[in-house]
Amino acid sequence: MKFGTKALHAGIEPDPTTGAVMTPIYQTSTFVQEYPGKHKGYAYARGKNPTRTQLENNLAALENGNHAICFSSGMGAIDAVIKLLKPGDEVITGDDIYGGSYRMFSKIYEPFGIKFHYINLYDASNIEKYINSNTKLIWAETPTNPTLKIVDIEAVSAIAKANHITLAIDNTFASPYLQNPLDLGADIVMHSATKYLGGHSDVVMGALVVNDDELYQRLHFILNSCGANPGPMDSFLVLRGIKTLHLRMKAHCENGEKVAHFLKNHPKIGHVYWPGFEDANGHQIAKKQMRGFGGMVSFTLKGDDFDAAMRFACNVKVFTLAESLGGVESLVNHPASMTHASIPKAEKDKAGVVDGLLRLSVGVEDIEDLILDIDQALDLV
Repeated sequence: MKFGTKALHAGIEPDPTTGAVMTPIYQTSTFVQEYPGKHKGYAYARGKNPTRTQLENNLAALENGNHAICFSSGMGAIDAVIKLLKPGDEVITGDDIYGGSYRMFSKIYEPFGIKFHYINLYDASNIEKYINSNTKLIWAETPTNPTLKIVDIEAVSAIAKANHITLAIDNTFASPYLQNPLDLGADIVMHSATKYLGGHSDVVMGALVVNDDELYQRLHFILNSCGANPGPMDSFLVLRGIKTLHLRMKAHCENGEKVAHFLKNHPKIGHVYWPGFEDANGHQIAKKQMRGFGGMVSFTLKGDDFDAAMRFACNVKVFTLAESLGGVESLVNHPASMTHASIPKAEKDKAGVVDGLLRLSVGVEDIEDLILDIDQALDLV
């Protein structure tokens, strides 16, 4: 079954009671039991809900996985993965990760005795020097947020498997339309479903997809025990969004490519981060493991000028200055003061999240309007 067909149909069955083609919103907190402990698979909605089940089946199919679990946010999904660990365990992760992930790792879990190594994952050979008997997890984004670095999933997976370490990949920027980390050896795939999966900036949700039955049971136990479950309306919205994922991603990729090339050729631009450029770091790996280069583009203005970046961000008309990404509308974000504000400045600068960096989530509007908008904002810089 091809991707577009899977997006519409995989894991989704008509409602058995009414025959409804679209999955109903089961807006209920509890379910009748025939006698104590005997029910139709649903007892209390924190654990399972029929709307969510259909979404999880669909997500598992899109990632070529056996199991999916949905959470109330992407951070809820990441939190469940870290709860697989115990004090004294160590995690290897990238030096260019989402600010919310860094905040959780450094402010919540490091005080509990879990050690995190923030390293250059983009050369897989860097990893082995940080591995010891306490290393239990490698957490990687690819492409990374916000400088769009590429991690070689197969190479990192080989190292993880040789050392009996779990490998988790944040696949949010690529979406399952462009990349399937489980096929490349990852153990866990994470999505902020808020982004491309939902696609319309109207829902907050996270998801994990795995193949291993035992790992699925452990993660689902954490969900049910700790309560970071999404509601049925959220599940319905993401299910609806996924039905156009393949159509939207084509438009995101096409527009993103044209915006990236426009910026690269503009005299006021310093550097453009987009893995589709042949001279981009990781381009060959991206070509190998992705089916396109996505709709995310980051750039700096010449001189890395904070005030100039602010003038650009505050003078766009079609792009909207806001956090998040992956919706149909185009957004501009200043990572250093917005999504990555919780990271210390020295760490941000080392990772390339400098004061003059701007991140674009290129939407599906007419490309001529997007280019004109960027051009007129640059005129004011």
